[in-house]
Amino acid sequence: MSDHLITLIVCGAPLAARTPDLASALLEQGWKVSVVGTPAAEAWLDAEAITRLIGEPPRLHFRSPGQAKRAGSPAAVAVCPATFNTVNKAATGVNDNYAVGVLCEALGTGLPVLLVPMVNNKLWGHPVWAANLETMKGAGASLIDVVSGGTVPTPVPSGTGDRVVAGFDPRWLTAPLARLVTG
Repeated sequence: MSDHLITLIVCGAPLAARTPDLASALLEQGWKVSVVGTPAAEAWLDAEAITRLIGEPPRLHFRSPGQAKRAGSPAAVAVCPATFNTVNKAATGVNDNYAVGVLCEALGTGLPVLLVPMVNNKLWGHPVWAANLETMKGAGASLIDVVSGGTVPTPVPSGTGDRVVAGFDPRWLTAPLARLVTG
């Protein structure tokens, strides 16, 4: 898998603090890793640790017109954690930040996409949430439960983010990605 690039999109939720652990687990499996964060993820990310691991800082914004594009197309995109905001935007095609744009392009080109929703129980029941998860699945995205690693995501009880973050096993991300890319 050493020739495969994984783009890890990180959204603004507690699990974003574990991005270095997730990137490290992907690197240990032989992946090349690129980290892209939503604007809300910036406060959760340890940019220095990520840069030490992957050799470049997380990308948080669209490049300026004079900046060169970064080389390499990903073999897959993982969104971990995937927030209510990002999933809803991507499902409806709202491309208003770099991270959502990367996700929308992945969906539009048929790249393998893995979503790990971290959404609290107060938002989980919102009328568009279930439909937008179905839209994402219909577009080919695979889903992983942030609490158990299973394939049916569940809400995170409000106030339990620290426990969920501590219990998240990076293999819940690496094993499904390997299956998605290698078939």
